Amino acid sequence: MTETIKIKRDEHSAVLPYVLWIALAEGVGALSGWVTRAGSEYFNTQIAHPPLTAPSWVFPIAWAILYALMGIGAARVFLKRRSASRSRTLTVFIVQLVMNFFWPVLFFNVEAYGLALIWLAALLVVTAAMTIAFRRMDDTAGMLQIPYLFWLGYAAYINAGVWLITM
Repeated sequence: MTETIKIKRDEHSAVLPYVLWIALAEGVGALSGWVTRAGSEYFNTQIAHPPLTAPSWVFPIAWAILYALMGIGAARVFLKRRSASRSRTLTVFIVQLVMNFFWPVLFFNVEAYGLALIWLAALLVVTAAMTIAFRRMDDTAGMLQIPYLFWLGYAAYINAGVWLITM
């Protein structure tokens, strides 16, 4: 006896936004990693690091997880009823993603550690605003951004440490 599993149209159509928003976030992360690969390698081998800096292999794994969480959060917001609030929230997400893309460029490629730290502080503020906006739309979407906020704080510690070491 063969049993057919029926998927409701709404359930099936909800999968695509998750795939697309996660792909967008992961794509931005992958592109950023590709653009900064030489600068990142130089940083890992030639620049002194502050204490408590994780091994270099940890960063791509952590970022991949964080980009997935960002994409899941954005998809959850996207699936809410169309509204001005939803549009503003997704705009903040996109702004945050663009800012996220350029931080490693400033840090690894340009080696402008002071400017990168200021940029990262602004990114933290925008990400906090995004997290609050996500949470207002969907509690889970907002909570999924908490690890990202902590990771940005950790990145700020490393950025500040490198800036102080290289001054």
